[in-house]
Amino acid sequence: MACPTRSPLQPAMLLGSPSFPNAIAWSDDNLIAVASGHLRPDLPNGPRGVIKVSPLEPLLVGFVERKDLLSGCLLPTALYRDDKPVVQSISWSPVGIAANSGCLIAVCTSEGHMKVYRPPYCDFCAEWIEVVDITERLYECFQCTVFRGTGISSLDFSEVPNIRSCLLRNASDQTDSMSKPNGTLSKKMPENCMLPLISADEYASRSAMLCSLVVSWSPLLRGAFESYPVPNTCASVCLLAVGGKSGKISLWRFHQPDCYTIEDKKVPTAVKFVGLLQAHNSWVTSISWLLFAFDSSNPQILLATGSSDGSVKVWLGDNDKLLKSSKVDQTSFLLLKEVITVNPVPVSVLSVTVHDEYPSKILLAAGKGSGSFEIWLCDISCGEFDKLGSYDAHDYVVTGLAWAFGGRFLYSCSHVIFFSLGFQLAGFHNAAKDNLVHSWILHESRLDEVTIFSDMPRSNNSTCPSRDAFDSCFGVAVSPGNLVIATVHCFDAEKLNRMYEGRILKAAIEYFWIGGLQVDVGLKSPFPCYIEEYSSFPEKELTYWEANILWSLNQYQCPDKPVVIWDIIAALSAFKDNKSKYVEHLLIKWLSLSFLGSHMDIPPEKVLSHVCSSLSDIPSRLLHLLNIICRRVILAKLDVDQITRINSKVQNLEEVCPATEKQFTKWIEILLSSERELRERLVGFSFSAFRTSMAHPEATPSQDGCWYPVGLGQMEQWIALDHEHVRDQLKSIASEVTHEKRYYLPLRV
Repeated sequence: MACPTRSPLQPAMLLGSPSFPNAIAWSDDNLIAVASGHLRPDLPNGPRGVIKVSPLEPLLVGFVERKDLLSGCLLPTALYRDDKPVVQSISWSPVGIAANSGCLIAVCTSEGHMKVYRPPYCDFCAEWIEVVDITERLYECFQCTVFRGTGISSLDFSEVPNIRSCLLRNASDQTDSMSKPNGTLSKKMPENCMLPLISADEYASRSAMLCSLVVSWSPLLRGAFESYPVPNTCASVCLLAVGGKSGKISLWRFHQPDCYTIEDKKVPTAVKFVGLLQAHNSWVTSISWLLFAFDSSNPQILLATGSSDGSVKVWLGDNDKLLKSSKVDQTSFLLLKEVITVNPVPVSVLSVTVHDEYPSKILLAAGKGSGSFEIWLCDISCGEFDKLGSYDAHDYVVTGLAWAFGGRFLYSCSHVIFFSLGFQLAGFHNAAKDNLVHSWILHESRLDEVTIFSDMPRSNNSTCPSRDAFDSCFGVAVSPGNLVIATVHCFDAEKLNRMYEGRILKAAIEYFWIGGLQVDVGLKSPFPCYIEEYSSFPEKELTYWEANILWSLNQYQCPDKPVVIWDIIAALSAFKDNKSKYVEHLLIKWLSLSFLGSHMDIPPEKVLSHVCSSLSDIPSRLLHLLNIICRRVILAKLDVDQITRINSKVQNLEEVCPATEKQFTKWIEILLSSERELRERLVGFSFSAFRTSMAHPEATPSQDGCWYPVGLGQMEQWIALDHEHVRDQLKSIASEVTHEKRYYLPLRV
């Protein structure tokens, strides 16, 4: 795992090469995971975290006769000799699923084993911690159901129990059957005596059911649970889909923790087995989720699956069964459409998103092993699926597909295939070198190729070897704000310095700015005075940057989207470093659209004054965004002490910061006023929660689903110190809380 550094587009060198498609993933909390080989967490610029993949003992599913080892179905198992497994598939969970409020990561290895990990609690520890072994859980489940000839739906997994007790009972029964007539045990009992003698086909079938190939997390799902102690409490869950060689997808439900901690290392992760979906008749090679919330009162969960038999299917999930059922259910998904039927070309990657211009429709991109991909437009409300086209974009297998800006852009990548004799076909490398990453823009019902990246006002002084040294790309990921893409490339060893680079460098993560790419809408150009300061920038590109940054900022108005705006802050800071008023113009326009709801050109002074006087009417989420942008962009050159002094002596601003302009003072006023507004809301919310807990004394703070505020004494002290500036409503609530504390707390003791 890695986090974008201060120089946001500085490539990151890797000491191991990826081997499978979709080898890079960007999390909602701004971490990048790469399915690489050997990692060195002790390097100065190395990864922030590492997950070590070690060979595991094969799961014992039964015994076969020695003569059956040479049968066709068991030949791959008998000839398997790989003692150094690599990561085959990775996927990040949404924010808030881990016990520390971060993301979990699911890792599937080339051995077919799947585990889930969480970040370490200690900042000085690089290795991530295993949370649950999904393959082991599935194995235990099958040992008590499928492998014994019973239906899997007969088990109740409401608590995801340890099924080893079932195995122990089974072993105990077989042990009794091996006892001598006088009741004493035999001197030597065969190890794993509970395992039956099965046919070669049965052994291959069981192994395929346990061999995982691809993994994918769903978006966060919310549902009301009557079992929660507090009425109308909403619990959030996330589904983990694991596709295997049998064509089945196992579904696991992870519950969001009731409370978060960074101290308790033994917080259990609530995991429930939902069931199995027979998605295909061959290997499941790709899975993609989408939360379709066109009707906010009835959001739908969609699942797109691809297979090695070339088929692609779209499934609609049953929310009630997925969220609430405590028993394994085989009917949790309904097949909407087999978008691509069985054909000789396997599916390598899938990517699905909601159409930005038509929220009732979704866009599906399916990459194939032939180097082509197909685009489908799906209207879920009426079940219509229209093929927009097929594009022979690459010469070899498509290893990555990623939508950006609500389906307006699509990025695809491929990798070079080497021959086993150690040489490449004449002319192959030069032909494929420029065929690794492509960028596409969607015009109505067709894709047009555009430039991959856009320029920025400052260079990054990259120390990475030339891009000509790249020979393969194994995945592409889009940043949370959609302004940057990350790709993972392998190096051509023949084009590296054999003495230095060639010995240690195997692959690299490369970043591209995409915020200045073409926008297919009518836009008004920025003011001429701003364009003159960027004489090297085309006028249209500045306009595109403005439109795309505004689009990214508007996405954070959705309360379910985590406030991770690293790429937005980095882009605004890069423009501002050239002493330009372009950034201020852009932010004024954002304030006018989001805070005032006006599309007209309003003078900046009027916009800032109106925002400063109407902070109480602005949602807290927008206030958080405004606060971050003020501190990290507009006032980035002022430290905390300077802002504090300005707060006490605003009238003497010229003495404190002589270079500060008059309009700069207004931004400081907005910053300090927004912080005070947020602080008052937090204090008021805490007091209201305290009053609610006093009104329901049966709900203890340690009870699941209950929240009890801490630090009430400090909050009361803050109100007392700022009594003149605090609103009367908050003063009244604080007075009532003080009275209730004196009356109720002694009684509860």
